[in-house]
Amino acid sequence: MKQQKVIVFLPAHNEELSVGEVIRAVPRHFMPGIRVEVLVINDGSTDRTEEAAREAGADHILSFPANRGLGNAVRTGMREALRLGADIGVMIDADNEYPAGQIPDLLKPILDGTADYVFGSRFKGQIHGMKLHRRLGNYAFTLLQCLLLRRWIRDGQSGMRAFSRQALQHGEIRHDYNYAQVLTLNLVRKGFRLAEVPIRYRVRTKGQSFIKFRAYFKAVLPAMIREMRQPAHKVRIDKQAHVMDREIIRPEDGLKGLGDSDREIPEVAL
Repeated sequence: MKQQKVIVFLPAHNEELSVGEVIRAVPRHFMPGIRVEVLVINDGSTDRTEEAAREAGADHILSFPANRGLGNAVRTGMREALRLGADIGVMIDADNEYPAGQIPDLLKPILDGTADYVFGSRFKGQIHGMKLHRRLGNYAFTLLQCLLLRRWIRDGQSGMRAFSRQALQHGEIRHDYNYAQVLTLNLVRKGFRLAEVPIRYRVRTKGQSFIKFRAYFKAVLPAMIREMRQPAHKVRIDKQAHVMDREIIRPEDGLKGLGDSDREIPEVAL
């Protein structure tokens, strides 16, 4: 059987209260032939993020002496995952808002050979506690990505994503403030196949978000424009690179409990 290494990487800045919970929730043994390791990119934290990650069982920790920004942390996570021999990379936020237990659901389209780049979509699954202004901001930026790519995306700002090895190799993030929009524009324009799977999402109850909407808008919109002005050379994709011959053993904390009506929600008029 084909053996594949999955590197789950967590960008983390002052997340000592939640990073351990995320690491402990990462499924390690959900499918024969899959080896899972956890990598934490400690982005200049001034609290006990590094210690909490180590105590929770992180396999690899890379710490910056000062905060470099989320885009830089994700870019570093992608490059470090490749260096560590990842066949597939999974990025998940360290704030425990996204369900690490659903990582197998995120990997399934890649292991089936139907996608190279996968979002965990909050707006196809369940959302608890998201404030109206955050919803509207998500809708606005996602709609802009839809218009630029001429295809429908439900959750362009998701903090839970999976990448084939080729997507890790070719994905480019051209600024340090954030990554979500520019990375998707970059990969889809290069020909990588995008899929979205429904996830359960719950707004953080510990720590605080460092994203401010006004600063986010001012930084991200110009970055999207710069990305679209760059040439995007199509990549010859190996669509069978990660196909497995065994079904995923679904963990109890995956999508179990979601009824058919919960798996797909009506499109939101924007």
